[in-house]
Amino acid sequence: MKKKDLFLALLVVTIWGSTFTVIKLGLLGMPPMMLVAFRFTLAAIPAVFFIKKPNISWKYIVAYGMTAYFGQFACDIYSLYLGMPAGIASVIMQSNVFFIFIFSAILLKEKIKAREIIGLVVAIIGIILLSVNVGIEDIKSIPTITIVLELLAAVFWAASSIVVRFAVRTSRQQNIKLDVFGLVVWGSLVPIIPFFLLGILIESPMGFYRALVNLNIGDMLVVIFLAFIATLFCFSAWSRLLRSYNAGKVAMLTLLVPVSGLIIAWLVMGEVLTSVQIIGAAIVILGLIISNFGITNFKWNR
Repeated sequence: MKKKDLFLALLVVTIWGSTFTVIKLGLLGMPPMMLVAFRFTLAAIPAVFFIKKPNISWKYIVAYGMTAYFGQFACDIYSLYLGMPAGIASVIMQSNVFFIFIFSAILLKEKIKAREIIGLVVAIIGIILLSVNVGIEDIKSIPTITIVLELLAAVFWAASSIVVRFAVRTSRQQNIKLDVFGLVVWGSLVPIIPFFLLGILIESPMGFYRALVNLNIGDMLVVIFLAFIATLFCFSAWSRLLRSYNAGKVAMLTLLVPVSGLIIAWLVMGEVLTSVQIIGAAIVILGLIISNFGITNFKWNR
């Protein structure tokens, strides 16, 4: 991976690492489906009036919107709403790497290199160490449904990466370059109505209305961050990486999400990082280095 692309990926995973905490803050003032409905409404409108629809079939736009946005975030945010701790959610979501490797090997026929497997195993050891501060009683107190929802969110995230790769492949066959920003913007239109309908169904129309009229500036700042930074910027950058590299290589970098989340929580909220977690973070980074550069050949691509 080129240096500039690696830096872009690191910026994205750093931002995504903070979103679990941001979402938790947003859920203090908004029902879960309202939060994500506003997120994607603001991400899509008014941008769709200025950004051309990408020159690909609607099936890819709809599939992307339903997997990357509706499927992933309906499961993720409702899991957080039902009691899933943000830190544990960020760890469980990294199972998307396994699903991407499986999907890309079966559906895209992408080969998995030995160094990627070794790097993945090393990084997973680090992820396990990151989560050891969670006691057995804490794990037992987490509702089973929230774990299932978080795993489903990881499946949808992995599926969205495969959708992007198929869209890229089709675009290349047609000798056109996929407009990834257009895909992100127009894909954001897809989940808006489903999110509002699901929110009304879960909260009741009156409950949804009361939450709407009680929105404050803090709630809107959360929505703005999620819409413009975590969605438009991050998903565009991520789709650009998927356009240039195989899905497995890009997916490996998401293992840094819980690392960045823990560091941000330490810097911003004063949460204590244990020595085991620091070692775990270092091991995750080592695994990513092995996956991208091998064990003996550490050099930048130009």
